[in-house]
Amino acid sequence: MASIRTFIAIDAGERVRKRAGDLIERLRVSGAPVKWVSAPNMHLTLKFLGNVPSDEISGICHLVEELVEGFPPFAVHCQGVGAFPNVDRPRVIWLGITKGYEEIVALQQKIEEAMTELGIRPEPRQFQPHLTLGRIRRGDPTLEQLTELLKQNADFDAGAFDVYDVAVYSSSLKRQGPEYTPLIRAPLG
Repeated sequence: MASIRTFIAIDAGERVRKRAGDLIERLRVSGAPVKWVSAPNMHLTLKFLGNVPSDEISGICHLVEELVEGFPPFAVHCQGVGAFPNVDRPRVIWLGITKGYEEIVALQQKIEEAMTELGIRPEPRQFQPHLTLGRIRRGDPTLEQLTELLKQNADFDAGAFDVYDVAVYSSSLKRQGPEYTPLIRAPLG
């Protein structure tokens, strides 16, 4: 049976994507081996489902619609730059969330619980709302310059956007980078 690589996410707003793209250009000068996220692909992942059998997708989409209909729309403010596990040993570079943090966590927990009940493995790490800007490909001496740039931009403010829906996406890995296709957009409220 065919399967679809799937995740549930909130799309970043246009202004935030543009500002995040500007930040990536600032960080790119480090020359570090980072696979940067393209601005149109920027999103806040609520749950990565992995490869889902295609005959289960419509049920998941319907469940997400039901789960989010009780959540009112809310605003998200993206500010602060950091890295997992930390800026001195960066593996994933991220843009932080200030306003809207609690709403995102509550939404994610509800989705996580429902997906676990469907038999999808729960995420072992504690959820930290963020927008991924890039992933480090390998260790490299240029990481020192990247670390310094991350520290210099630690308070970077990318602005805010309003969240009106949650999307279920399919993800196809292509040579030029991932291609995301929305399967549904489930309105909040």
